[in-house]
Amino acid sequence: MGTDIYGIIEARHPSAGEDWYEGEPWPVSMPLYPLYDGRDYAAFGCLFGVRNWLSWTPVAAGRGLPADVSEPIRADYANELDAALQGCTWVSWAELRELDMAVRPAARGMLQIRPGQNSGVYQYRIDDQWPDEVVEQYGIPPLGASPVEALAGRWEVAGATLEYGPVTRLDVLGPGTGWEHVFEVMRALAHRFGPDGVRLVVWFD
Repeated sequence: MGTDIYGIIEARHPSAGEDWYEGEPWPVSMPLYPLYDGRDYAAFGCLFGVRNWLSWTPVAAGRGLPADVSEPIRADYANELDAALQGCTWVSWAELRELDMAVRPAARGMLQIRPGQNSGVYQYRIDDQWPDEVVEQYGIPPLGASPVEALAGRWEVAGATLEYGPVTRLDVLGPGTGWEHVFEVMRALAHRFGPDGVRLVVWFD
């Protein structure tokens, strides 16, 4: 069964904390969807430690709901609360803007296989040996008998396209992943509310 992400971007009101201000400290800005509508576990693991099959050091894992989260988000979360819900956490734009996008996970790399032109992509974590099932079906990769000394490469076998290489944060969060839209909105809001005044609250099921 797959894991989906749900989230909302919040911005802290400039007058929050003032005696006269009676509104929400963090008024809701916009939901994660439609900015991001993917299900990329490599990104989930990188940012939030959920489905962390590549063994990233997560940016913001297991923080729970912020203590001062807006009531609409608290209500949404409570309405969806069930045994399948997991990984509730949050991350500020101040943290995201400072990410070193060259950071890699513990895994040596990732192998992606597209069996046919109109098929989905299968991903494999690669450490010190090629997966037995991949070798059995497609043979030993032309990159070498072992991934230890293998360079990144792309090749075709029996109508399937295989691609191997190391993975960085840029690969899973950069252009073309969908996360660039989230980051752009948070960056724009930060011009008004400050880097620490913009955050993304997420949970998974």
